[in-house]
This record gives sequence, structure tokens and C-alpha cells, in this order.
Amino acid sequence: MGISLAQKARYAGGFIQRALPMDREALLKIIVACMVALPLIVFVLYPLIHILGRSFQTPDGIGLSNYFSVLGNQRFLGLVYNSFEVTLVTTGLTVILAFIFAFAIQRTNVPIKNLFRLIALIPLFAPSLVQAQGLLLLLGRNGLINRTLGTEFSIYGYWGIVISSVLYVFPYAFLIFSASLAMADNRLYESSRILGAGPWRTFMTVTLPSARFALMASTFVVFTLVITDFGNPMVIGGDYNVLATEVYNQVIGQANFELGTVIGMVLLVPVALAVAVEKFFYKNNQHQLSDHAKPMVILPHKLRDTVFTFYSGLICLCILAVVGIVIFASFTHLWPYRMDFSLRHYAFDVQNGIQPLWNSIYVGLMAAGIGVVAAGLGAYVTERFKTFLDSPLYFLCIVPAAVPGMVLGLGYILAFNNPSNPVHAIYGSLLLIAICNVYYYHAQGFLIASTSMKQISSTYDEASATLGGTFIRTIRKITLPIMWPTLVGVAVFFFMRSMVTLSAVIFLITPSSQVAAVSVLLLEDRGAVNQAAAFSVCIMGVVVASLLVARIILNLNGYRHISLIR
Repeated sequence: MGISLAQKARYAGGFIQRALPMDREALLKIIVACMVALPLIVFVLYPLIHILGRSFQTPDGIGLSNYFSVLGNQRFLGLVYNSFEVTLVTTGLTVILAFIFAFAIQRTNVPIKNLFRLIALIPLFAPSLVQAQGLLLLLGRNGLINRTLGTEFSIYGYWGIVISSVLYVFPYAFLIFSASLAMADNRLYESSRILGAGPWRTFMTVTLPSARFALMASTFVVFTLVITDFGNPMVIGGDYNVLATEVYNQVIGQANFELGTVIGMVLLVPVALAVAVEKFFYKNNQHQLSDHAKPMVILPHKLRDTVFTFYSGLICLCILAVVGIVIFASFTHLWPYRMDFSLRHYAFDVQNGIQPLWNSIYVGLMAAGIGVVAAGLGAYVTERFKTFLDSPLYFLCIVPAAVPGMVLGLGYILAFNNPSNPVHAIYGSLLLIAICNVYYYHAQGFLIASTSMKQISSTYDEASATLGGTFIRTIRKITLPIMWPTLVGVAVFFFMRSMVTLSAVIFLITPSSQVAAVSVLLLEDRGAVNQAAAFSVCIMGVVVASLLVARIILNLNGYRHISLIR
């Protein structure tokens, strides 16, 4: 029996009523995805395009003469050699030292492991140039060692950069190795022992192969951080220049933006290659632990534990000595001539007073708020929305990992220092510095949020959709209540990095928007050692206080397992 025209109309009306909300939902998802992508295009891609374009601008128009001028210059080739010489040696040393330290913490019975671990992470709480500050106070011409022993030892130059860089990147490599070595299948080690293999053979055939991806990841992370670091070479490099310091000298010292952009583009190449290779290996990484894996059992071994305790103590002593001497110097009357106790440097009787520290706190708070929204929403859209924009958006979210901070900061000058650009309204403000920090560290914040998002089963979203809930209601009622501890960690990450970062903001500061990390550099540059140390101590104090507050909030809510340092 056929259906009547009225029934067909009712069926059609019902179908349209059911279909329209679905179309609106899909359209809304695309709009939200575009809202996530737009600031990434404006604050990451747009500045990079400006740098690229400016590098081709010459007095005679568009051309390659800037590149020919730089690449054919012996001084530039020397800078490239210096950068790779420092970076490769630092990377090799750091990877070896951090691996042994992580092995001691995770695979031996050394005492006070938690204390060793905490000390190893101290450099993360300080501006990157604190290591150079500490080395100069210890081993510089007016350092404690030379003044005490009457020697003429100088730490300026190549070895000063290498040692300070090793101390700077050590915690990054340690965290990667520690996470890798914390997981192991005890059955493999039992089998090795049963088959008669000794500790060395077990290490070479079981431990080292299982840590190969951590080795590659730490190598690329350390390489990227060192070749783009600006603070340590600037403070302790002396006449030994590298690419990162040359960009600063060309732009700030000589106002030569064209050559600065060319060197910036050259600096971008090895970093982008390192990130691409690291992502390739990470993508092909296979899970090494099965569901039947047994937890690692560490058997006591007196000689091994004694040796690794000594090693761990030596590493921690080096870190404490370098950071401790900075704290000590901040409380002396006049380093190194009057070493009596004084609090006068905490009066901040310098240009702009204590305002740079407050500016850093404001920038950190803004970066934390903006970063949580940008990284959290980006992670939700790429993990939960099934639209054609997923892959391009994921690429946009991780692109900042391949952009050195100085290159991004230089791009902001070229792109936004133009009154016709709408973003020019916030040029020179703390807000633009906060945004620069957010998108400089966006990839790391996004990956933290994305990893946590993967652990939330999609059945929640499916159940919510089946009951008629929109994705906005799902975010509000399901995702946020589960994700908020991780988002607190993401906020702390952006706040902490904004407090200590230097290279990304060095080109963006003005007298009224100067931040504390830049003040440390400028004071150190003019020889105001005590005031620079006082600023560094205050930065470390603020970072530690923020970690303690976040830790208390998480503990009070029962989230003791959430790590705030990644």
C-alpha cells in the first residue's frame, strides 16, 4: 500500500528536523577549528613569512644578494662552525651525563632519590643565563676560585658556553631518560640472568635497545635548545660568537634587519630538520611493553649503588654550586670586594626598579590563561572533531616547535611594527609578549594536553551525543571536569616558561614592558653582578612559589599523581 502525500511530507519534515541540528553541529565544529587555526596563522606563520620576505629585500629590490653576502662571508662561516662545534659537543656530553644520572635514579638503589631528582630540575626554574652567571661568579676573572687561590683562570669563550649549556639543558634530557627507564619488563632481565648474561651484557642487549627512542628524542631536544640558545653565549661567550648572538648583534647593535633575517632563516634550517627527524622516529616508535609485562625489580648491589650515589652527588653538587653562588652573590654587599651580608640589592635601585619582575608575573599570568585556552582547545579539536581540518590543524599546532625563539621574536617586529596592521594596537605591550611566549611554547603545551586527551575514552562523547548533547555541552559537563588537573599543569608550564624565557622576547621589550629575564641580561652586561643575581633569585622564587601553589591545589583535590614539570 502506497503512502499518501501528507505522510511523505511529514516524513520529509521529520528528516529535515533531525538533519539540521547535525549540520549546525558540523558547521560549528568547523568554525571552532578555524578559530583555533586563525591565531596560529597570525602569530606563527605570518611573522615567518615576513622574515622570509625581508631576507630577500635588497637596496635594488628583491634578490638573493643578502644571502650571497652572508653565505660568502668568512665570518659567517666561522659562526656556523662555532655554533655546530658548541652544539654537537654539548649534545654529546649532556646525553651521556643525563642518561647515567637517570639510570642511577631509576635502575639502582641510590639513597635520597627524590632529592637528587629535585636538584637536577633546578635549572628549569631559572632564566637560561643563570648557568653562565654562576660560572662567572665561580670561575671568572673576579670569580670565587681566582680570588681565593690567586689564579688567573678564565672561563670566557668556548668551554664557558659548553659547560653552561650542559647545565642548562641537562634537566630536559634527564626528564626524557627518566620517563623511559622508569618503564621496563622484568621478565627480560630475569631471562637474561637465567641465560648467564652479566650486568654489562644485559645493559647492552636489553637496557640500551629499549632506551633507543629516548636517546634520539633527548639528542634532538638538546640539539635544538643549544643551537638556538642566546643567553649563555651572550653572557659568557666573550669573543666566541655563535649564530644566535649574531642575530642579536645585527638587529639590535647595527639595526641591520636584512642580514639578521638571513641569519635567522639559516638558524631555522637545522632546528626544523632536527624536529622533523625526531617526529619521524617518534611516529615509528612501537610500544615496547605488553599487557603482561612485570614491574622492574631492582636488586641491591653495594658497589654499583655506591658508585652511582657518588656520581649523582657530584652532578647535584655542580648544579647547586652554580645556582647557589648566584644566590650567595645577591646577598653580598659588593661582589667580590665586600662579601659581607647585605639586602641592598633587593631594593632594586636600578632603572625601572622592580617593575620588570612584576611585568614578568603579569606576562606569565596572561600566557598561562591564553595558553590553556589555545593549547587545550587545539588538543580537543584535533582529537575529538572529525573534520577535514584535523591534519592541517595538527601541523599548525606543532610548527612552533621548529621555530627558534629569536626568529619568532624578530618576525613579530617585522610583521606587527606597522600601524596599518591591526595587531599593531598591542605592539610594545605586555599582551603581545605574552602571546609571543604562548606561541613559542605552543607545541609543548599542545602535546601535553593532547596526550591527556587521548586517555579519555571517546565513549563519553558518543554517549553524550546519543543523549542529544552538543559538543559544547560535552566539553562543559564531561571533558573539563576530567581534564582540569592537566590544564592546571599546562597553565603552570606556560607561566614558568614565560618567567624564564629570554630569546623569544628580547626584540619585543620597551622601557615600559621590560621583563625580569631581560633585566638580568642587561645588568650582567653592564657589570651590575649583584643586582643581576638578585633578579635571578626573585625569578626562581616566583617560579617555585607558583609550583607550590599548583601542587597544593592538586593535592587538596586528590591529584597527587599529576606531574607539573614536563
